[in-house]
Amino acid sequence: MSGRAIVVDRPGEHRLVTGDVPVPGPGAVLVQVAAAGICMSDREVYDGHRDAAYVRYPVTPGHEWSGTVTAVGAGVDPALVGRRTVAEGFRSCGLCERCRCGETSLCTGGYAETGFTEPGAFADHLTVPARLLHPLADDADLRAAALLEPAAVIAAAVRAGRPRPGERVAVVGAGTLGMLAVQLLSASSPAELAVVDPRGARGERAREFGATDALSPDEARAAQGGFDLVVETAGAATSAASSCLLARRGGRVVLTGMFAPGAVGIDPVHLSLSQLEVRSVFGASSSAWSDAVRAFGLGLLDPAPLITHEFPLERFGEAVALVGGGDPKVGKVLVVP
Repeated sequence: MSGRAIVVDRPGEHRLVTGDVPVPGPGAVLVQVAAAGICMSDREVYDGHRDAAYVRYPVTPGHEWSGTVTAVGAGVDPALVGRRTVAEGFRSCGLCERCRCGETSLCTGGYAETGFTEPGAFADHLTVPARLLHPLADDADLRAAALLEPAAVIAAAVRAGRPRPGERVAVVGAGTLGMLAVQLLSASSPAELAVVDPRGARGERAREFGATDALSPDEARAAQGGFDLVVETAGAATSAASSCLLARRGGRVVLTGMFAPGAVGIDPVHLSLSQLEVRSVFGASSSAWSDAVRAFGLGLLDPAPLITHEFPLERFGEAVALVGGGDPKVGKVLVVP
């Protein structure tokens, strides 16, 4: 049996290849991909803008995905065959000090991640270690489940932010991460849940996901110092610094955006005088993945409305070109093999 996969040989060059379906080795499973999301990290891989330490060409990208287990390797429970599933992207070693402490996204055993250094999900099939699986309900919506990877990142941010009922909460950025953050944070019963985004349509859309207010950057400046918790999702050049200004004295700020070199720094004088607690999130630990999958199963998290475009593997070039282009009508773009 043969299968197809997108291969990015080098920045800006990709091809659709056909070859034998991979065979899962000991401890691994074979997954038939149902859907795979494209995010800015994938665009960075395609354009050659990702840090060289975090990508290995040639590579089949695709780290946001869902699918069904079709075969298992030696030592894996055969009952997994037929299960709908997602899986963690980081191939953590499970043995280092950070992994032993539960911080699997900070594994010191060497960076390895599905879709960046290991074959990803822009393909008909992929293999992953069974220990990374998070099985889903038999009737789970696999299109929506493809967004559980960014949802796990937001679950990690919510864990770090520790929202409490009745707090004033702000989300900076109304892209995929921001909308998912609104959904998860609304479950904590905040007194106020404001979204800050320069795109008015995105801000208004956030109200449908549970936001109580949609603020422009100018309106947000008038609200500085008014929030107990600020979750930054934009990764824009100034959004780390502006997020810290939104928090009250003694407040909490969680940074989830991936910032590029040259981003505006956070004012240390403001930090010290305001006694802020600032955390950053890199990927998601196993526990954050569990949080996201549970929220999805309970209906607290529904990423489906974020999906605006779907493309077959043959049109990957068109699909990746849409991501990061600035069109407000483009939400989450899926590749559906």
